[in-house]
Amino acid sequence: MKNTIKKLTVIGLGGVGGYFGFKLANRYSNQEELSISFVARGETFEIVKKSGLTLLSPEHENPIAHPAGIYQQFSEIPDTDVFLICVKEYDLEKVCLELKDKIKTDTVILPLMNGVDIYERIRKVITNGIVLPACVYVASHIKEKGTVEHKGNAGKIVLGNDPKNPDYDAQQLVDLMKSAGIDIQYKTDAFPDIWTKFFFIASFGLVSARYNQSIGQINEVPELRERATLIMEEIKAIATRKNIAIPAEIIENTFNKAATFPYATPTSLQLDIQAKKEQTELELFAGAIMDYGKALELPVLESTRIYEEIKAGLIR
Repeated sequence: MKNTIKKLTVIGLGGVGGYFGFKLANRYSNQEELSISFVARGETFEIVKKSGLTLLSPEHENPIAHPAGIYQQFSEIPDTDVFLICVKEYDLEKVCLELKDKIKTDTVILPLMNGVDIYERIRKVITNGIVLPACVYVASHIKEKGTVEHKGNAGKIVLGNDPKNPDYDAQQLVDLMKSAGIDIQYKTDAFPDIWTKFFFIASFGLVSARYNQSIGQINEVPELRERATLIMEEIKAIATRKNIAIPAEIIENTFNKAATFPYATPTSLQLDIQAKKEQTELELFAGAIMDYGKALELPVLESTRIYEEIKAGLIR
């Protein structure tokens, strides 16, 4: 199964959506080959509609790109072949409910989000269409409304086939994104990549949020390293039960990866907890582990414990 892609809509212009949305709008501006639209709200909508989307990145000399269209309401979005969902996990269900009526049998959804249960959560709401599991890496953030700043390595996407529609060929979408200068890798099964990333972001995110310590400190301080290890062991048990093809040395690999970050690097969950933000990715990490543990009848005592400590405000 393969369909011609003519219209693509990016939902959410945060660090991820802004980075990849800019690249697509920049490449396909005023092009008949592919029409790029954005969905944004409030001040971001007003700024981008008037002045375009700004990306501050060493990859682009011209920092402003204009989409073919920008919308505030999902009801306004024209027929779309591909939706890129680039929102925080706590907005995912709401977005899916609003998007549901726009999805046809051959509509493609590409979620560029953190978390191991994103595919399942989308499928609970949207049962038709094609959902491509994906893993995304990009160091970018909102500098101000309508402006995204990118530093470090080029953003990267790993996407895989939809388990529900394994015959769908995503190569045309991959080629269109590569033409926009996006580093994208297409695999039959993207879940090992998704889970490998989760080992790192969940364990280090939870421990850093609990103790307000950097990635380097978690690697170095025995108590913190032990707690991160216990969380990873619980994730590994879940992944094994779900037949995810992760390497046997995944925990050692995760600590080695952490050692490549600058010592004082914080995690986003740590920063959000310290800022006392009402909405964080705590449920994305510990909540998902606890849900899987319950469903698979696996003990996840350490993840539950650290979740309860953070919820109770037992943070340094």
